[in-house]
Amino acid sequence: MNALMIASTASMIDQFNIPNIKLLINLGYKVYVACNFKSGNTCSDKEIENLKNKLISIGVEYIHIDFDRNVYNFIENNKAYKQVKNILSEKHFDLVHCHTPIGSVLARLAARKYRKIGTKVIYTAHGFHFFKGAPMKNWLLYYPVEWLLAWFTDELITINKEDHALAQKYMHAKHVTYIPGVGVDTKKFSRDNFTDEMRQDKRRELGIPCEKFILLSVGELQSRKNHIVVINALSELKNPDIVYFIAGIGELHDTYQQLIDKNGMSDNIKLLGYRSDIKELCLAADCFVHPSIREGLGIAPLEAMACGLPLILADINGIKDYAEDGITGCCVDPRSVDEMKNAIVKMYEDKDFRKKCSENNLKIAKKFDISNTQKIMTEIYKIKR
Repeated sequence: MNALMIASTASMIDQFNIPNIKLLINLGYKVYVACNFKSGNTCSDKEIENLKNKLISIGVEYIHIDFDRNVYNFIENNKAYKQVKNILSEKHFDLVHCHTPIGSVLARLAARKYRKIGTKVIYTAHGFHFFKGAPMKNWLLYYPVEWLLAWFTDELITINKEDHALAQKYMHAKHVTYIPGVGVDTKKFSRDNFTDEMRQDKRRELGIPCEKFILLSVGELQSRKNHIVVINALSELKNPDIVYFIAGIGELHDTYQQLIDKNGMSDNIKLLGYRSDIKELCLAADCFVHPSIREGLGIAPLEAMACGLPLILADINGIKDYAEDGITGCCVDPRSVDEMKNAIVKMYEDKDFRKKCSENNLKIAKKFDISNTQKIMTEIYKIKR
C-alpha cells in the first residue's frame, strides 16, 4: 500500500505530520512526502535538511513540489499542480493526505480521477480562513473553494469545534471528523522534566536576571500572528522589569526590529529567530502570549499549557476550544492594545492568579494530548471509506 502526504511547505510536514507518517508506516504503508523544501518554510534551512534525513531514516521518499503560499501566484502554482498530477500518474496511491490551503486544493483537484479507482483522499483543515468575525473577503474567496472541493474529499478532518460544526452543516465530504488538534506531547513538555536550576540556567543563557518577568511568544513573524499588538502594548507600558521574547522567523522581522528600536525597547523585546528549544524557553518564561487574529487551534499555546504557563490569548475561533478568560489566563481582543496592556499588567502583578491559571492549564492540556489525536487518526487510516 502507498500513501502520499502532501503540504505546501516542508515545515508543515516537520512540525505537524511526523507522527501521522509513523502511524502510516506502522499500518504497513509505504509513505511518500511531497512539499516545497526550498521556500515558504517557517523553520531554518538546517532544520529542512534534518527533516530530509529524518524521512530517509524511516524509509520515506520525499519529492519537491514548487508550491507557492501566495494564492495569487497562478504561474508557480499551476506548475505545482502539474507536478502533483505527474506524481499521481506515476504511482498508484491508496491514500492521499493533504494539508495547507494551496497544497490541499491542488492535491484534491489532481486526485479526482484516481478516487474513481480507489484512492482515498483525506484533507486536514488546519483552520478555515472563514469563521465568525472573519473579513468578508475571506468568505468570498475561500468558502466557495472549500465547498466545491469537499465534493472530492473522502475524509475532511477539522481541528476546532467551530470549523467542525460548519463543515458538518455545509461541506459535502463523505465524512467529517473532529480531532483535538494535531496533539501536544504533554509528557515532553511536563514540568516534571525540569528543575529550578534548569530554569535559571536558561535565563542566564538568555541574559535575563531571575527577578525579571518574561513573556514568551512562539510563531512566524507575519501579520496573522499579530506580535505587533504586544510590541505596542509593552512600548506604552515601558516597564523595565518585563521582557518579551518572540521565537520565530518571517517576513516582518525587519519591520518589528525597526519598531522595537524606534520605541527604545531593544533591551526588553527580543526577536530570537528560529528556536529548537521551545520547551526550555517555556520553562524560563512566566507567561505565554499568543495574539493571533486567526488560529486553527494553536499548538504553541497548548505546549505552553502543558508546561504550566498561564496564558494571554486572543479571543478568537480555534483558541476558544481551550481558553477561558479568568481560567486559563486572560483572553483579549487581538486588535486592542489597551486590552493587551491590561492583561500584561494583570499577569505581572497577580502572582496568585498566575498560579491558579497554571494549575488549570496543566489539566486542560491533557485533553489535547497527542495520544488522543493518534487514536482517531489510526482509525481513519485503517478504514477504507
